[in-house]
Amino acid sequence: MMEQDVLSGYKSINNINVYYEFYPKQASDRTFVLLHGFLSSTFTYRHLISLLKKEYQVLSIDLPPFGKSAKSNRYVYSYRNLAQTVIQLTESFGLQKMIFIGHSMGGQIVLNILHMRQELADKAILLCSSAYLKRAKMPLILTSYLPFFHRFVKYRFVRTGVRKNLQEALYNHSIINEEMINGYLQPFLQDEIFVALTRMLRDREGDLPSEILNQIKTPCLLIWGDHDKSVPLKIGEKLSKDLTNSELIVLKETGHALPEERPLEVYEYIKGYLERNQTVAE
Repeated sequence: MMEQDVLSGYKSINNINVYYEFYPKQASDRTFVLLHGFLSSTFTYRHLISLLKKEYQVLSIDLPPFGKSAKSNRYVYSYRNLAQTVIQLTESFGLQKMIFIGHSMGGQIVLNILHMRQELADKAILLCSSAYLKRAKMPLILTSYLPFFHRFVKYRFVRTGVRKNLQEALYNHSIINEEMINGYLQPFLQDEIFVALTRMLRDREGDLPSEILNQIKTPCLLIWGDHDKSVPLKIGEKLSKDLTNSELIVLKETGHALPEERPLEVYEYIKGYLERNQTVAE
């Protein structure tokens, strides 16, 4: 019997509808759970998924309010609650000892999962992970309660534009094409996302401090671009020191959007890391 290539759909988890893509692989005892970055979605992992799914089981999740997941203004968009939502979704699939991959903001969610439920993760792969961010300043949080503040958020996004955001995130601009632009633009064509982003601005707590990061013992592979403008390499170097069981790899002539720019290299480094750090069977 042939394995089904992808099971995609929605699950109502933690009071919100979450979109997922699940690539089952009966022969594999490893499951990768993919978490994307801010203003992104599962779309950002399409090249990496096509490589991983040949050998491993893969679950890719659209973190609310991004991608195809619901854009509720009642959901709490804190890192901790997003981490809780991911944990509940993986439990609904009966997954254990997963390898979490987090890009940018997805890395912040992974770190929160490791802090809350370290036993769930076999390993973690952090791709240009955000870290050490403070909570938004109180004047901005208070301003966000003004009626129609979400229009200001939308105006800022539209003014910047998807193409400009991609140019900021990529070192190699020549790979930007219509498919890429449309893939990132699609979730932002409706107003609900901007209402949800306003709520996210209020809910987002500060990142985990060094003393908490020091307690995370999960083996972590950090991969960074040397030309990352969004989360500079110095963040990766600090994170590598704070995560006591970690390794840092730096890719030359590479920006922030690693899954777009270097999917094959990322895949090869992950495979090498897994081979070097084989979990001893109990």
